[in-house]
Amino acid sequence: MLMRQRILAGAAVAVLAFTTLSPATAQGAPATAAAAVLRVDLGSSTGAFHGGATGILYGLGDPGVPSQDLIAGMHPRTISQKAPDGEQHPNGDALAVADGFFAAGGTDVHIYAQDVYSRWPYQDLGVDDYIARLKPQLDKVAKRPDRDRFVWTIFNEPDGNWYSDWANKKQQFFADWTKVYRTVKSVLPNARIAGIGETGYRADHLREFLTYAKANNVLPDIATWHELSPDSPATYRGHYADYRAMERSLGISPRPITINEYADRQDTSVPGRLIQWITMLEDTKVDGQLAYWSLAGNLSDNAVRTGRANGGWWLTKWYADLSGDTVRVTPPRPDTRDSLQGLATLNRQDRKATVLLGGSADTVDVALTGLDRKVFGDRVDVRIAKSTWSGYEGDAQQPPIVAASRVRVQDGKATISVPGGDPLAAYQVVVTPAGLGAPPTATAPWQASYEAESGTVENARVYVQDDGSGSWDMAMRYTTSGGKDVGSMNTPASRDTVDVDAPRAGTYRLGVFYGTNAFVGRLALYVDDTYVRTLTLPATLNWTYRGRLDTPLTLSAGKHRVSLRTTDPSGFLGGSSDVTLDRFDLTEVTGPERAEYPLADARRSGGTVDHGTGALQVLAPGAVVLAAGQKVTTYLSAAEDGYYRLSTSWAGVGRSTLGLTLSGRRVAGGDLTATGIGVWSGSTTVFLKAGVTEAVLSNEGRTPLIAGTLTQVRDAAADRHAVRVEAEAGQLAGGAATATGPWASGGSYVGYLGNGGTLTIPRTGGPGQYDLTVAYAQAEKNTGHPYNTDTITRTLVATEAGGTVTKAPYRHNYTWDGFWPETSPIDLATKGGALTFGNPAAWGPNVDWVQLAPLVVANTVTPWH
Repeated sequence: MLMRQRILAGAAVAVLAFTTLSPATAQGAPATAAAAVLRVDLGSSTGAFHGGATGILYGLGDPGVPSQDLIAGMHPRTISQKAPDGEQHPNGDALAVADGFFAAGGTDVHIYAQDVYSRWPYQDLGVDDYIARLKPQLDKVAKRPDRDRFVWTIFNEPDGNWYSDWANKKQQFFADWTKVYRTVKSVLPNARIAGIGETGYRADHLREFLTYAKANNVLPDIATWHELSPDSPATYRGHYADYRAMERSLGISPRPITINEYADRQDTSVPGRLIQWITMLEDTKVDGQLAYWSLAGNLSDNAVRTGRANGGWWLTKWYADLSGDTVRVTPPRPDTRDSLQGLATLNRQDRKATVLLGGSADTVDVALTGLDRKVFGDRVDVRIAKSTWSGYEGDAQQPPIVAASRVRVQDGKATISVPGGDPLAAYQVVVTPAGLGAPPTATAPWQASYEAESGTVENARVYVQDDGSGSWDMAMRYTTSGGKDVGSMNTPASRDTVDVDAPRAGTYRLGVFYGTNAFVGRLALYVDDTYVRTLTLPATLNWTYRGRLDTPLTLSAGKHRVSLRTTDPSGFLGGSSDVTLDRFDLTEVTGPERAEYPLADARRSGGTVDHGTGALQVLAPGAVVLAAGQKVTTYLSAAEDGYYRLSTSWAGVGRSTLGLTLSGRRVAGGDLTATGIGVWSGSTTVFLKAGVTEAVLSNEGRTPLIAGTLTQVRDAAADRHAVRVEAEAGQLAGGAATATGPWASGGSYVGYLGNGGTLTIPRTGGPGQYDLTVAYAQAEKNTGHPYNTDTITRTLVATEAGGTVTKAPYRHNYTWDGFWPETSPIDLATKGGALTFGNPAAWGPNVDWVQLAPLVVANTVTPWH
């Protein structure tokens, strides 16, 4: 039985809950002979958390691509981008993306000044030509009040470009470095210059360069080089130690270090591989920037479309969430590539320890020592979340809790068992003092994975994409689950069939990992030789740049044969069925989409964590105390565009208001307001875009309050408030034209929008905040680069008759007639003013349909019972 009483402590109120304490669970799962041991000593600090490992090279493409939500969630400290007005790539201009980056919490923008040139390797027209191209860059940056937040990479990979013959060209490089260095400082005296920036760590080059630079007073302000070898996780720490020793031997004060290109194609987007790189960079407290292998503007393959996240993004978000001090972590095989690695932090103020680990298929025993009784008490609550590879263009929702327990601490020690079996996954282990209520529980649904190549492959071919050699060739390929895939699905009898075993009768979600080589694919889905439906697979960059399509299945308990075929009841699907298949994930669905976000895990502007010692049990664990004006930021994930009910409970002294901001947009009608002292529950039903939305809860009142976990539940019934119009039903003008296409809704879409071509659609409803969803297609690109895909973003301008003008970006989506829905905010000022879509300055995307949805459709607050 619960007993409740109000207590007043200073200006804050809390409601105290007493309950019988449940017995502690056993100390983790018993260790097995196969378990690897990751040792974490919470009593041995290795310094303040740095957080610099998730910088990005060309991670930002254009304003809004990727979304501010994804940038802020990943929270890179540094980025490297193109020289202003440079010709190397069509987007990624440093000045075009800087404002959005800084607004998302970024620290420094590095400018690749030589990217002013159009060719790769750069045209060698002499240093005077280069300086003539450099000066306009300097002048533009000099006009900015934040000019000192830009770092100048004045030579990129000099050993691979103009000075590859080091023995004969190094003196020329030294002279050119000096001339360019002094040119930069003459315009921007406080400018920071980065170098040497070679393709790898070359100790002999560095020593000669630093010796010269010191003697001539042209030392770089930031030391840089690249770590792009598959062996870098094994060799980097040696490079770092050697460089620091070199500085000491030359009498040079320690430079900040930025590894301004790191990781290979096989690593980006893959949590179990990225964790190895992040760990080594955080261990040495340096900044690092993920390499640019594919598209500018997709966070180095960690962003899906414009605003969705894959498994790699969730790992970088976990990393960005860390705070406090890092502590000593000892893996079984330090400095060994493709092995278990990890890092950990301790935040004493929040009474929280976090371990990030991955890179191995083994079950892992995290052996914790140094659990201070004053911080954690005699028992701790443990939650283990898993982020696995979801493909490059496969979106992933909030990582599920795969294990949870209440663990007794003995002599400052505890052992936590982390599930194994997935070398592509990373895990987050969160340790907090045990709360007053029941122990935490796992939330992950039942799931099983099946490799496509392990099924019955008929009239198709199994391809080896990773032979396990660890060679450069393998590292430069995109990741394939299991190292193999199924391709050549090009005959009417081609099919791939896997045997699955459903634990219960019910609804499941089948996730198909695939590649299409820039066309829309089609495959027929059969279960137990019975046709279910024909799947339409959105285009991907190439055969191995994996997307993932989720489709529902209703299965009885027991064994079933799931088959993807090139022929459906209407006949052979033709060339559109010639896709590659990588893996199938089968996930049980037990109800409407739901997610929980403990606010104690969120990022706070002030405020403190409440561990249940003074808050109502319904609020803890996961509650935070917010004084007036303080905020807490979390990142919502939605599987689809639509309405979701956001709910929370809070305790307040008197009249209290929780404000809601989504994607930097203060939500009108979204506040939760309570009229008096007590504990309250409230919910707001809002339209969320598919993917990630930054959500900020703010204390808009005058007194403190305690806010609990934020819960998000899909409310599909509310989708009736959204109004969709087929583009071809609108009024066309100025050259815009209707075209037919097999992948368009209703078989038609509108093209030639922009440059005078417009589409006007009527609307109902009054002024207010809306979300605009446009189903679009556009595949414009510049194909001049030897390995980067130089995609181009198009813009659509929505003009409200008698009202507002709103621009939104639409990134390249690999095909001209396969449509992606993209949602952006739009505020309307009139009652029923029609919307006209176009672009007076350039071409816009092709448009299939347009939808308007009011941002808020319900808001309720009730006393908590």
